[in-house]
Amino acid sequence: MDIGTKIKELRILNGLTQEELADRSELSKGFISQLENDLTSPSISTLEDILQCLGMTISEFFAKEEKTQIVFGESDYFEKIDEELGNMTEWIIPNAQKNMMEPIRLSLKAGGQTYPDNPHEGEEFGYVLKGQITICLGSDKYIAKAGEAFYYTPDKKHYITSKKGAEILWVSTPPSF
Repeated sequence: MDIGTKIKELRILNGLTQEELADRSELSKGFISQLENDLTSPSISTLEDILQCLGMTISEFFAKEEKTQIVFGESDYFEKIDEELGNMTEWIIPNAQKNMMEPIRLSLKAGGQTYPDNPHEGEEFGYVLKGQITICLGSDKYIAKAGEAFYYTPDKKHYITSKKGAEILWVSTPPSF
């Protein structure tokens, strides 16, 4: 493990300069610089002091990090077909419901629509890949065609519909599907 690099990453993640970390841990800026450049090694008690300033314990610092999947392909997608509403929802990031943002690919058949959704906190963004959609927000309606994006805060009853069918990339936070 590269201790210096990991400390530097944590320092930056916490929005601290080397000088600020040095002040908080009662060390010199030069020592922090040498540590981050792997020119010196800290004692256990010094490492504990630094990590405390960074909001971490020694056991958390040395815990093996699990590699998470970053790139997802079609074999990772999960889909749900709703014949009644005439749409197919495809989660393009597995288990996205647990994240703050949930990207999906939505295919609407001609005359299909999404489930009407009640007002809620968050944001919704989309990009029309194919076709044309109507975004219904309360009593207002907006048209978006292939190549156009949309964004709104879902503070009114809302849904999306398409007369001739469409495919959109839809990202919402918090997850609502």
